[in-house]
Amino acid sequence: MLLTALPGSLIGGISGNRLLLLKTPTCGASRRRRRRKGEREKGQAPRLPKAGETIHGQKFFIGFGGKGANQCIQAARLGAKTAMVCKVGEDFFGDNYIHNFKDNGVHTDFVGQTSDAATGTASIVVNDAGENAIVIVAGANMLLGVEELQGARPAVSRAKVLVCQLEICPQTSLRALRMAQENKVKTIFNPAPAIADLDAEFYRASDVFCCNESEAELLTGSSVANVEEAHQAGQQLLKRGCGSVIITLGPQGCVVVKAQGLTSTHVQTTACATVDTTGAGDSFIGALAFYTAHYPTMPLEEMASRANRVAAVSVQAVGTQSSYPFRRDLPAELF
Repeated sequence: MLLTALPGSLIGGISGNRLLLLKTPTCGASRRRRRRKGEREKGQAPRLPKAGETIHGQKFFIGFGGKGANQCIQAARLGAKTAMVCKVGEDFFGDNYIHNFKDNGVHTDFVGQTSDAATGTASIVVNDAGENAIVIVAGANMLLGVEELQGARPAVSRAKVLVCQLEICPQTSLRALRMAQENKVKTIFNPAPAIADLDAEFYRASDVFCCNESEAELLTGSSVANVEEAHQAGQQLLKRGCGSVIITLGPQGCVVVKAQGLTSTHVQTTACATVDTTGAGDSFIGALAFYTAHYPTMPLEEMASRANRVAAVSVQAVGTQSSYPFRRDLPAELF
């Protein structure tokens, strides 16, 4: 069984050379080979317990994660100056997550703690076959709202890039995206966890709409099992008002679809020995945000290619945030 401190959704932006991230934390767990919101606590038992049953497990691990936090920390490790806007509980996990941000060089000026809810948690039990049972409690994640956004407005207005997902109240993320657009700040939206009835305004508020294949399937209602189907799904999503669409495909790289010129490009990734894919998508988005802020004239396809290479490094080590590379770990040609 595992318990992880996971900051959930993030709303984020990059101010000059500074990456500003507004997010909410959750505490959660995930397992190898599964895409999860955050840094993994890994717990394992021979089988899943039945109702009312207690069984012995084999491993227990607590770590940090969450989509927003993961993306922020990857961007910070590449050299972006980051700040988080989030809400955690006044509890053990909330205190530890604030320390984790600081340890990673993330500014915590906008990190709030509340006594009205616990830091979000996810508890996962994984059996020997890799099957799991998961309970997620969003907790303080859902308390990030308009008041916190207004408090962060000056920082958002100075940002270069804003990144949002759906691990907080969707309307809070949408408000943040609109706030960024009003201030001519680039927006990257990661519709995860995906919801089939996503508000149409999210598409129009996204300069870059970045999702994985399973999220693209849910949003389009079509299969996205290969590169050709990803091209087709990207075109569908683009027609809804996005500036551009990126669909990540794991070892197949990603597909970049742009409204400008109506181009659709398959960006391949480097083959590597995969150890643990947990959080690789967040590594990609964190890197994409970094490149968008620091190299604004770089073609989106090149940004995606470099982000692929950063994410490829992350899958060669166990863990989520613990697997994310620092700038010093990467070839100079990526910068």
